[in-house]
Amino acid sequence: MTSATKTTSLRRNRPGTKLEDAYQFEHIPLEQFDSAFALQEYLQSLIRKDKENLDQLVELPPGQDEETWQYEHLRQLCLELNYLVVQLETECNRETCPEMKADEWMYLCAAHQTSMNCCAIDYIVHTLDGATTLLNSHKYFPSRISIPDTSLKHYQPIARRLYRIFAHAWFHHREIFESFEGAIDNYKHMIADRSQRKQDFSSKAKPW
Repeated sequence: MTSATKTTSLRRNRPGTKLEDAYQFEHIPLEQFDSAFALQEYLQSLIRKDKENLDQLVELPPGQDEETWQYEHLRQLCLELNYLVVQLETECNRETCPEMKADEWMYLCAAHQTSMNCCAIDYIVHTLDGATTLLNSHKYFPSRISIPDTSLKHYQPIARRLYRIFAHAWFHHREIFESFEGAIDNYKHMIADRSQRKQDFSSKAKPW
């Protein structure tokens, strides 16, 4: 067994691993990851190491492509937002939130042939499904090593719509937003990542 193979095998949860013991891997440099998803695993390792160190989380690793690094951040946000959605479903429904709003702003759902008004939870689910499907599309993102220039135009709309999920939770489900483990860190992470690239969400719905 080579050292690279050994390192890879040690970074897998064994069958029967308890939740509290999962992912207890030592953080290693990016070049030591022996995986087709090395950049994703490296980002997740950084988050587990110190999720509050935003400068470190968004800093471009040496030798990496900025567009690919940003792609991994968007994919990670989609993964983590699913946990927030599970908690939102306990009180966000067609009756309590018949429209997708963030304070005085109302948003139409772009998941349909023609943009239409969806209740907030449907908008959120449609948005996450759409973003995940797009980011996993081999047509637009055929490789996780290099991003085609023609696909970069999708980053801003994806980020803007994901931001609205945070905004809705902040303004209309504040207790869930603040109690959800990682929600605030994820939000700050997203703002830091977009700010570093000097891209704006074009929205006033910023809780800080």
